[in-house]
Amino acid sequence: MKKNKDNDRVIFTKQMKKDYTILMPTMLPIHMRLLEKTFKLHGYKVVLLETNNQNIVDEGLKNVHNDTCYPALLVIGQLLDALHNGGYDINKTALIITQTGGGCRASNYIHLLRKALKQGGMGHIPVISLNISGLEKNPGFKLTLALTVQLIYAVIYGDLLTWLANQTRPYEINSGETDRLVVKWEDRLSEEYKKAVNLRLAKIKSNMVEITKDFATIQKRNEKKIRVGVVGEIYIKYAPLGNNNLEKFLADEGCEVVVPGLLDFLIFKADNRVDDVNIYGGSKIKKYLINKFIDFMLYLQRTMKKIIEENSSYVPVTQYRELRGLITNDYVGYGNKMGEGWLLTAEMLDLCHMGVNNIVCTQPFGCLPNHIAGKGMIRKIKENYPSSNIVAIDYDPGATKVNQENRIKLMLANAKEISSAQ
Repeated sequence: MKKNKDNDRVIFTKQMKKDYTILMPTMLPIHMRLLEKTFKLHGYKVVLLETNNQNIVDEGLKNVHNDTCYPALLVIGQLLDALHNGGYDINKTALIITQTGGGCRASNYIHLLRKALKQGGMGHIPVISLNISGLEKNPGFKLTLALTVQLIYAVIYGDLLTWLANQTRPYEINSGETDRLVVKWEDRLSEEYKKAVNLRLAKIKSNMVEITKDFATIQKRNEKKIRVGVVGEIYIKYAPLGNNNLEKFLADEGCEVVVPGLLDFLIFKADNRVDDVNIYGGSKIKKYLINKFIDFMLYLQRTMKKIIEENSSYVPVTQYRELRGLITNDYVGYGNKMGEGWLLTAEMLDLCHMGVNNIVCTQPFGCLPNHIAGKGMIRKIKENYPSSNIVAIDYDPGATKVNQENRIKLMLANAKEISSAQ
């Protein structure tokens, strides 16, 4: 077992890449399955954990202080539950977790995980940091340019499938047709991911066109449903484990769910580095390289929007630059970038611009960035958009699902009252 002399962490070696299974926690089901296939294409034996049970929360509470961010508790709990109950050889298993490197508590998840492993007698298990900031390096794991680009392709596929499915599912005439189409494309893309040749830009664009046309053929009822946007802290916003299956609950209540894509968050995190140089100074070369990476992601997003507009009647995605342009002095500055920062405020404003006035702002209890850029902006947004109907919901181990859903039902009751009056 090789350790780093600086912080005594276990290094993931080149030999481990050949022999070790790498466990990855879940967040967005469609996206994560494609990300898993991307890692496998590059020789990593990654397994996506899709467990969802009370034992995950119990493991988190037992091994992480209950004042810690709820997503950390769930992510660490899911990994520990897998080590204890998943049948994996703990002497041939590694873990992978994202690390943003900012002021958000998420940067410390990895240290809390290592501490929990050590306390549980599993300190020999290597934990890989997935980051673009160069925070930690491992000889057996490298975020190469090719891998990074292909991970972005997985994200754009996931965003497209989710965006189209959410606009189709509530109106489908043949029940389950949307989900069957999602599974069809998941299976097809997963098969394609076995060969790098299928991850070229021309193929990505061709598949995006075909995906959009496929969804456009689904027969839909011509009716109007209440549209509800979901924003908030990235894990709680997306993960059914974190938000008590919020999207399913809203669908069961007869709503069309509108959830912003993941690519915006990735662009936002890269754009933060540019803002740092603009505000505080720094390397112009670094700024130039980051802008090139951002331009690539913006190109993919523009391509997706154009494909949706040209091949269907679906509402297209909003471009990142348009989101950024919504932030004015009335709200927060671009220097407000901890966690979801100004992007969270911009997503709520964008939903209001789209006519999605009903919004659930999800946040882990005690998440300071969300309390400022999310909950803290609600009154200002309501002043500027009087028809907005926003509710902030806290998620933590002590919050009951019944209480959360009752508060959302009150918001929906208000939405139905406004809708019937129009």
